[in-house]
Amino acid sequence: MKLLTAALLITAVASAQETPANPLVTVSQRIFSIAQNDIMRSADKVPEDLWSFQPTKEVRTFAQLFAHVADGQYEFCSVAAGQNVSMDVEKKFKTKAEIVPALKQAFAFCDATYGKLNDKSAADLVSFFGMRITKLGAMDFNTAHTMEHYGNLVTYMRLKGIVPPSSESRQAAPSGSKK
Repeated sequence: MKLLTAALLITAVASAQETPANPLVTVSQRIFSIAQNDIMRSADKVPEDLWSFQPTKEVRTFAQLFAHVADGQYEFCSVAAGQNVSMDVEKKFKTKAEIVPALKQAFAFCDATYGKLNDKSAADLVSFFGMRITKLGAMDFNTAHTMEHYGNLVTYMRLKGIVPPSSESRQAAPSGSKK
């Protein structure tokens, strides 16, 4: 019995460590999923009455940040998809009830774009802000842009006493430690 259990465990560990068919795209997509999860969980955590919160007049409100992130999904992922997609979420929508579904659709668009890429096609060069970069580079730029604005959201949430999603597991940290 112990031998069978050990054999199953070794098989499970080995299969979990197998290289995916498209490692470049797979790893990029997994990192994008972290960003997507942080943004969507933030949208869930911020109550509707705070969506108009703006720390200073020079920066976006919560609503504008979430809408801007949605627009970014289309802007950057459409480059890799070979489509010109623009939704103008930030201009069209103002409320949580309007922006959250638009944000979900925007992330779904990028998920679909990842689904069409493989490591070979991800290396294809595309035009991007006057440069030539790979399709995967455009997708990775999107993830960087998304996380840049997640950082803004983290600051806004902290100002309002909301623990950001990426810090939730550290919420029960010992006293005196930083979250």
